[in-house]
Amino acid sequence: MPLADLTFHRWRSFDHHAATRYAHEAARKVGGLVVEVRAVEHLGAAFQRAVIEQGSRQFALVPGGDVTVGLDLERWQPTPEQLECYQAETLTGGFGFTADVRDYLAEVLSPLRTVTVPTMLVALEPETLTAAFADMPALLAERGLRLPSPDEWEHACGAGARTLFRWGDQCPLDRSPYEATDGPQHQRNVLGLRIAYDTYRAELTSDPSAVHGGDGGEAECGGYGTFVAWLPLATANRNPAMAEFLHGEDGESMYEDLSTRPVLELN
Repeated sequence: MPLADLTFHRWRSFDHHAATRYAHEAARKVGGLVVEVRAVEHLGAAFQRAVIEQGSRQFALVPGGDVTVGLDLERWQPTPEQLECYQAETLTGGFGFTADVRDYLAEVLSPLRTVTVPTMLVALEPETLTAAFADMPALLAERGLRLPSPDEWEHACGAGARTLFRWGDQCPLDRSPYEATDGPQHQRNVLGLRIAYDTYRAELTSDPSAVHGGDGGEAECGGYGTFVAWLPLATANRNPAMAEFLHGEDGESMYEDLSTRPVLELN
């Protein structure tokens, strides 16, 4: 099977031998080296993580195909503790949040959907922007890289998990993400990416209307409540208000506070 036809669904069934073979094929395509292929637990089964080094950067092999991204709000059930936190801390703060937490999530999260994404290499670490957003595609292209699309970012972050966060539906409610130095956000995801780990670290994609992985610390500093402070780390969160600000006149000079996650194509 050609590497271009490799799907995420099929990859989940691979053993170490099969995953290693495809990882080496991907490495040859980009002139890189395989630095890791190992099994990790994901969604109740073994999943083969493959990491490839090209130049001075390491990338995760992210199989594509038809994948599910977004959050199914009809399926998602907030815990009593999450509801209590939202009602006691967020609704009483006078910030104008909607009374129903699902209505708020519908405003900031992308909906459940099936999309088609390519098999690709995605940088393990985000890269701080070195120029305004409009200039980044050309600068990355000079290095053989590109910006991820929002669908690609969500797929790489959640890796098939249909939960609110990449690690599950729950988060610590006794402390904010900034205070949770040993929280689940600091664990790399199943693909090996350090992603959605710091609400102050927002990542841009090819779509100017979407900002992922953080909100620049707005919810944390704004005192919106602990549960809402965790939501910028939700896999499907696109932070529309922050995206509108960053791509306006006042936000154009803030590129040094933002990052993106370069993609290396395998075509």
